[in-house]
Amino acid sequence: MNNQTPQQPSSNSDEVDLGQLFQLIGNGFRKLFRFIGNIFKGIFGAIIVFLQFIQKHLIKFAIAAIVGLAIGIYLDINKEPQYLSTMVVEPNFNSVQQLYNNINFYDELAKSEDSIALAEALDITLKEAGSIKKFTVESYSDENQKVQLFDKFVKSLDTTTQKAIDMEAYLKNFNSLDARFHTIALIATNNGIGKKIQSSIINSISRNDYFNLQKDISDINIKLQDSIYSKQITEIDSLQLLYKRVMLKEADKPMQGTNISLGEGGNKDNKELSLINKMEELKESLVLLNEEKANKSSILNVISAFPRKGVEVKGIWNSYKFLVPTLFLGLLLIILALLSLNTYLKEYNK
Repeated sequence: MNNQTPQQPSSNSDEVDLGQLFQLIGNGFRKLFRFIGNIFKGIFGAIIVFLQFIQKHLIKFAIAAIVGLAIGIYLDINKEPQYLSTMVVEPNFNSVQQLYNNINFYDELAKSEDSIALAEALDITLKEAGSIKKFTVESYSDENQKVQLFDKFVKSLDTTTQKAIDMEAYLKNFNSLDARFHTIALIATNNGIGKKIQSSIINSISRNDYFNLQKDISDINIKLQDSIYSKQITEIDSLQLLYKRVMLKEADKPMQGTNISLGEGGNKDNKELSLINKMEELKESLVLLNEEKANKSSILNVISAFPRKGVEVKGIWNSYKFLVPTLFLGLLLIILALLSLNTYLKEYNK
């Protein structure tokens, strides 16, 4: 009886499978390269068509550019120069929202050319109000200031809530109104108007009864805290003098035997060191309190006031020599493109 089993042609089948696999991979790469090549061909073809379009209407575009440039030069020569003035402020007592509301209100009046209402709001003449063209306000903060605000915000929370606060999420969702400093910008044809309206902008915030109440309460709290710190410092000074007198009296006593009480001496040293550390903490707290008193002395702190004369607004984006030719070329391009599209559709229908 023959017990030998026939051998399977496994090597041939493996070679066939590998060959088919490599063939599939090669076909996939060929299709990918063909797809990428078609994309580049399409882009190149679109560029050629656009250049042919420009070449066909080159004279028209040149005429539009020359006419637009001439009109732009004329408008630049005859336009009244505009000046930019900026002021950096630090709002206190949650007055930042009121500041933004007031500045946006002034901007709406300037855009609508309501010189009467703007002159009344800013306490200036009608001519001065008519010279104002635009108001803007935005936060002024860098990453360091945002981190400091985050640290201050976290310290105001309890321990459990602090663990749930993510710094990256806080910085990502940072509200511009939470920034410490804010920049007010003014564009006007009168280069000295910024200095004249500065007091009116500040007074519009300072006259608010709610903010004045908050400031009065803050002043009372700061004064109370200052008196507490001063009293504690006086008491610590008295305790230190008392310890010194006690130590001097003990030093004057005659030595009896050779007993040495390390624990008692250590307690005295610890008490004196504790008083010194407490004194340093109180002095640091007093310094911080004085800084807070200075920062919150006004409802709206002026960090950088409006200059006496604004800076003339220049640049290509504010020049009619650039804007008018660009507008003419854009309109001509759209009109010619629509005409060419209409002609193509008519030919296509035929």
